[in-house]
Amino acid sequence: MPTLFQINVVANWGSTGRIAEEIGQMAIKCGWKSYIAYGRGKPKSQSKLIRIGNEVDMYRHALISRLLDNHGLNSNKATRKLIDRIRDIKPDIVHLHNIHGYFLNYALLFDFLKDAGIPIVWTLHDCWSFTGHCAHFTFAKCDKWINGCYSCPQINTYPTSFFRDRSKQNYEDKRKSFTSVPNLTLVPVSDWLAGLLKKSFLKEYTIHRIYNGVDLNKFVPMQTSSDVKKRLGIKSKYMLIGVASVWSQRKGLKDFIALREKLSNEYAIVLVGLNEKQIKKLPIGISGISRTSSISELAEYYSAATVVLNLSYEETFGLTTVEGFACGVPGIVYNSTASPELISSETGKIVEVGDIEKLSHAIIDICESQINSEQCRKRAVNLYNKNERYLEYVDLYEKLIGIKSESYNNQ
Repeated sequence: MPTLFQINVVANWGSTGRIAEEIGQMAIKCGWKSYIAYGRGKPKSQSKLIRIGNEVDMYRHALISRLLDNHGLNSNKATRKLIDRIRDIKPDIVHLHNIHGYFLNYALLFDFLKDAGIPIVWTLHDCWSFTGHCAHFTFAKCDKWINGCYSCPQINTYPTSFFRDRSKQNYEDKRKSFTSVPNLTLVPVSDWLAGLLKKSFLKEYTIHRIYNGVDLNKFVPMQTSSDVKKRLGIKSKYMLIGVASVWSQRKGLKDFIALREKLSNEYAIVLVGLNEKQIKKLPIGISGISRTSSISELAEYYSAATVVLNLSYEETFGLTTVEGFACGVPGIVYNSTASPELISSETGKIVEVGDIEKLSHAIIDICESQINSEQCRKRAVNLYNKNERYLEYVDLYEKLIGIKSESYNNQ
């Protein structure tokens, strides 16, 4: 029985944690043993879980990172223990996800992996792996990562540094570690991200794009829209929804507020995932809802909406757009990063970044044209079915180690 060993900052919560969990579930269905090593939280999982370090390790790593701008180069003891576990388990595949987040020393890990002889799959959920500091750079309009970072304009963004700018050295440290392994396959979650990798210091490695998937049994069109709208106090209005796990400037929060001024009272904006402080500051005509971990509740909100708006300035995928499709709802996105590749002419519209006037016209067009919800659902089924996407990972594993499983009956 082959063994999969995944590493991610979280397990079975948050977007990357759920992805790792569901890949593990698919691997188990296909006859694999599955382990997930993680850095924080108290998750439950169908895979065997291994905690990397503890809360004290994490906070110590975060403090040193903020003081020295050396994120990912602490947690030495915790990483050595992790390496010992990998040696004991002897996995057939090591699958990396987000190895940043104050829990792991990447230099120690890659020093072990370069000689371990284990095929490595690395899913890139953001851009941290090939920059000297940041996880995203489009909003900052920075392209220094192409040739080598320096004088970072985003030192005060995650992973925050209080004083020091070590971006030039961080870039070289990452380049040295991440290009040291001979058997690495990179898995970007969008064609856009794949294009960036081909410009980065990781460009010599095999790149295999696999889209993120959604649970089409949970994200489904629901017949509760009238109840949801009544609860929100918007009755027969067109409902425009935006969803984010953390709302920030790059997620387009200010654009939603500017949009409110452009639209008539026929349109109601609902934002899911705001904190209490943000909710209190919302203008009349925008309803704020705290973050929910309930997929059924989220599916109800999507299903009640007329349009899903993703006004993010930078997305490596754009999961909210796809979740909306699964619930039969069209989307509007900005013409930036990975978002446009999710949209077809039958399922939504693309507008230029920050053009609130054109955005308002696009919303009116969709609301008046009533895009066929079946086309939206069909796009989710054809391209973003989580079972098919995560089976694609298992197929990749088996190709790398030269086997073929027969245990999964739903292929």
